[in-house]
Amino acid sequence: MKHVTTDLCDANEPRLADGTLRVMAPVFRAFGKQQAFAGPAATLKIFEDNSLVREALESPGQGRVLVVDGGGSLRCALVGGNLGLLAEKNGWVGIIVNGCVRDTGELDVCDIGIRALAAHPQKSQKRGAGERDVAVQMPGAVVRPGNWIYVDADGVLVSEEKLGA
Repeated sequence: MKHVTTDLCDANEPRLADGTLRVMAPVFRAFGKQQAFAGPAATLKIFEDNSLVREALESPGQGRVLVVDGGGSLRCALVGGNLGLLAEKNGWVGIIVNGCVRDTGELDVCDIGIRALAAHPQKSQKRGAGERDVAVQMPGAVVRPGNWIYVDADGVLVSEEKLGA
């Protein structure tokens, strides 16, 4: 069933008011074949090091969305073409990055949805630093593991629970 973010907002005004439904700031660019996607969140908090991104995407996605708080860094990319293919292969429906991606031509043929602040040609460090499965502060909204993420051309929603259409 297709979820439309505008319809979800209209149908859930009390949740918007009490904060159990949140809207991320409209700062993301779209990459990947899927312009709309939804699923429960898995979270990472990292900074200019994508080692944990690879580890997460190597695991079965099971229809989840990987939400990566990269601290908003615009100095290197946290996801590239190889990781996009890995996400697709392992059943992730999408990735949202508070940071940059690269290999955008490769990402755009991956059958997943991707949102990121920008593209950047430089790769990240590989130190293994960061945290998994923690609450992360994304632009405009906190995301906790298991929150439901709804994404389309109009925006990104974060819900404490799965919403109806």
